[in-house]
Amino acid sequence: MLQAAGLLLLAAPLYGQTQPIPYSHKTHLALGLECGACHKNADPGEFMGFPAEGFCMSCHQAIKTESPHIQKLAAAAKAGEPIQWERVYQIAPYVYFSHRVHTKAGATCETCHGPVRERDVITKDVEHNMRSCMACHKEKHAPNACGSCHEENF
Repeated sequence: MLQAAGLLLLAAPLYGQTQPIPYSHKTHLALGLECGACHKNADPGEFMGFPAEGFCMSCHQAIKTESPHIQKLAAAAKAGEPIQWERVYQIAPYVYFSHRVHTKAGATCETCHGPVRERDVITKDVEHNMRSCMACHKEKHAPNACGSCHEENF
């Protein structure tokens, strides 16, 4: 992290993804926000979504309003245009994964995404591959048959 002209500059994350607006999970979670407040798990529950810009503006209408990043966020909220966040974690298209199933089984965000609460910039801290998933399933006594994560004809 660097300070310049009173702005917090976040280092470029690993794996080349650069977010359209810098966002610190560490700062926001320290304020008492919880992951599920911003990342909703809409039906059918496979994916956690990104927060609506209007949700962010519920606080930022009065906080850091002079920031060019917040002004960009406010303009997107006003126009009803979602910010195009870059996904840090991607699951292969031939893998079935449900956030809802995993959170109901007791997995936390940190289980799969690393120490999010400590990060100003989210980087790919946890490798998602067949070996790591199967090891976790074995440790948690979860189903490990091929059909648990793959369709029959993958």
